[in-house]
Amino acid sequence: MRRASLGTLFLTVFLDLVGFGLIIPFLPALARDLGASDFVAAALAACYSLMQFLTVPVWGRISDRVGRRPVLVWSIAASALGMVFLGLAQSLTAVFLARLWSGAATANIAVAQAYIADVTEPHERAKGMGIIGMGFGLGFMIGPFIGGELARFHVIGHQGTLPAFVSAALSVVNLIFALRYLPESLPPEKRSAHVRKLALVDLAALREVGRHPGVGLVLLIAFNSIFWFAGVQAIFRLFTLDAFRMNVENTGRVLGLVGLVSVIVQGGLIGKLNRRFGEVRLLAAALVLMSAGFVMQGLSVSLGLPMFLAASMTTAAGTALHMPSVSSYISRRVGPDTQGATLGIMQSAGALARASGPLLWGLLYDGLGLRVPFYIAAGAIALLLLAIPRLPRLP
Repeated sequence: MRRASLGTLFLTVFLDLVGFGLIIPFLPALARDLGASDFVAAALAACYSLMQFLTVPVWGRISDRVGRRPVLVWSIAASALGMVFLGLAQSLTAVFLARLWSGAATANIAVAQAYIADVTEPHERAKGMGIIGMGFGLGFMIGPFIGGELARFHVIGHQGTLPAFVSAALSVVNLIFALRYLPESLPPEKRSAHVRKLALVDLAALREVGRHPGVGLVLLIAFNSIFWFAGVQAIFRLFTLDAFRMNVENTGRVLGLVGLVSVIVQGGLIGKLNRRFGEVRLLAAALVLMSAGFVMQGLSVSLGLPMFLAASMTTAAGTALHMPSVSSYISRRVGPDTQGATLGIMQSAGALARASGPLLWGLLYDGLGLRVPFYIAAGAIALLLLAIPRLPRLP
């Protein structure tokens, strides 16, 4: 394992996620201030994820042809431009265009995973992928907290300008580090052998995955869980404003607490819990926690802020257990020769869920009010528990 390269890659992912997290506390409310309905405000999250779903396979194929480093450098530079556009946006149309640009430009995570596969031996790959997870978790914990604090200050007419500009500045720092310290991981002589098909969903890989008992069902559970959780994320700021009149900095602090819970579970507890209980039981526990958290969040409208904080931490603990359990189950059910294809399908399914979930949640929030969407989500997650007994047990 090339430790210097992986250290720089960790910093790249970390700074990217800090920059992304900076805008979460204010973006839906900014859209509402510019005249958007709650559905349109939630669609801001959907359009970003939709562009990722459409373009990440393109960036992956390009990185197979020209190398990982040029694509990572382009992605970081384009992310900086997208945040500048967002900071300068004075209309709802401009905000949407900025988010569409940023979604299309973001190739960091997918190409970073390919980079790790290039520079690690198979027996070290899980450790290398953990670096991305660590950077993702820490960045998502710190970014919303800082974004909420910065959004208190209005620049050129709205609260989102300063966090967006700081995010752009972090991308510039990220770009300098990548240009200076991130070497190419894919030598020219190996590039022709790495070229993959350009497809949003690899149907051949999907058929292959379907031959492994339980894997398709786990992917379906993962899609539905991400679908509902992504919807909650999309309207989180609207909910804190409508239910508690919470200001933007306190919304950022709650999101920071959510990130801290996720880091504690994924960084310190998941390994011990997995050894003791196994993936299937942990997945069931994750669904129970997510469903309970959604119910508590709906109840918090009447029961107050302490219930809301407890609900947020409960949901965070559930989601932190969820994806590692899914990934571990799949890796143990399929052979090494199909793990890569299965991982690609899981990424595509997750991107599609993050693109579609906010749209439905925005409709529900717009039409049914504060509480009912959370109860619907809780019921949908609870129904997934019926699939757990059908999963083949692992040794």
